[in-house]
Amino acid sequence: MSELQHEIKNLIIDSLGLEDMSAEDIATDQPLFGDGLGLDSVDALELGLAIQKRFGIKIDAEDKDTRQHFANVANLAAFVSARQAV
Repeated sequence: MSELQHEIKNLIIDSLGLEDMSAEDIATDQPLFGDGLGLDSVDALELGLAIQKRFGIKIDAEDKDTRQHFANVANLAAFVSARQAV
């Protein structure tokens, strides 16, 4: 697991108050929503704000690809990495 993926997992846990979980409990390719981690739309907003604040990137909720970026930790790490490179 990359350092960025680990950091994102910890950000998910901290920003959403999932104290009973650790980064190791979240598989990198596990879906974050629905049958995966079970996050909902409110969690998505909170996580999006946390990602923007922590990494200093802009997330466009209206972008057609945003849902795919937030599908799992691996996609989210790739998105953050690409945005930071710009």
